[in-house]
Amino acid sequence: MKILMLGQNDPAGMMIAFAQAINRYTEHTARVISYRTMYAHGYDCDLELPCLGDDWGEVEFLLKDSDIFHFHMLLDESFQLGPFALKDFVSGKGVLYHHHGTYDHQCFLGRQEWYREEYARTGKRVVVSTPDLLEYLPTATWQPNIVPLSDPLFLPRAEESKSRERFHVVQAPTRKWHKNTDEFVRVCEELRKRSNFSYEVLSDISHRECLSKKRGANASFDHMQGWFGIASLESLAQGVPTLAGMNEAVQSAVRAFAGEEELPWRMVYSEEDLKRELLFLMEDRAQASEIGRASRAFMERRWSEQRVLEPLLATYHELR
Repeated sequence: MKILMLGQNDPAGMMIAFAQAINRYTEHTARVISYRTMYAHGYDCDLELPCLGDDWGEVEFLLKDSDIFHFHMLLDESFQLGPFALKDFVSGKGVLYHHHGTYDHQCFLGRQEWYREEYARTGKRVVVSTPDLLEYLPTATWQPNIVPLSDPLFLPRAEESKSRERFHVVQAPTRKWHKNTDEFVRVCEELRKRSNFSYEVLSDISHRECLSKKRGANASFDHMQGWFGIASLESLAQGVPTLAGMNEAVQSAVRAFAGEEELPWRMVYSEEDLKRELLFLMEDRAQASEIGRASRAFMERRWSEQRVLEPLLATYHELR
C-alpha cells in the first residue's frame, strides 16, 4: 500500500513518526504532507508546504498515486492543497480520519456533535490518538501513538551517569494551561527547599534537546488531565519514572492494548499525590531505578513500533 498522511501540521511529530515506522518495518510506503510548521521544535518532516515554493510536482504525484489518504488535525477532502482540490483525488482511495488531542481539539470540541453525527451517518473510518477522545467519537477506535524505541535519544541513560547528589524532575508541556504546570511548579518549589531537589519545565527548545534533558532526569511528570501524552511514552521508553493522572477508562484501554494489568505509570491526581510520589522516588533511589527499568521493559514488550503499527495497518487493509 502507498499511504499519504495529510495534516494542517504534524501533531507532536506523530505523522512523520508513523510514516518512518511504516517505511522501516513494513513492505508499504508512507509519505507526509503538512500545511505548515506549527511547532518550533525541529521535528523531522517530509513535504511542508511553506518549503515547496512553486514546485508542486511531487505533491500532485502523491495525490494521484497513493492508495490511502490518512487525514490528521481536522483536515479532510474538502480542503484545498495549493492548486489542488483534495476532493478531486479521493475517488478509489481508502480514507482515514485521525483526531488528536492537540490545539485542534478546541476546534473539535466546538463542533463535536457535528463530527459525531457525520461519522455515524457516513460510516467513515475514524481513529483517535488517546482513549479519552472515544467519549466524543464512540464510532472511532483508539490508535496508540508511537515512539522509536531504538533511537539513541529514547534509550535509557546509565544510572551511574546521572547525578547522585540531587533528584531532578522535568515536565515538557505543549500547553502549560492544560497540563497542570501550575500545580507542578507549586509542588516543586516546595520541594526545592531541600538542597538535593531540582526541577525544570522544558519549553521553547528543540525536540532533540527536550529528549536529551528528559533522558537525564530522575523523574518525569506528564499531567493530571485523565489521559496521557507523547511525553509519557517518551519518558517510559527512556527508563525514567513517569507520573500522570490517568482515569479508569483510559487505564482500562491501555491494559487492553498492552495485554497486562500492571501499568508502569505512577498515578497522581492531586498536588498532594504528586508531592508524595516525588518524595518517595527521591528518598528511595534504588526503587526509583527499578521503576525506570520496568518502564523501559514494558515499552519493549508492549509498545514497540511494530506492535503499535499492527492496528493501524489492519485499519488500512480494511479500507482497501
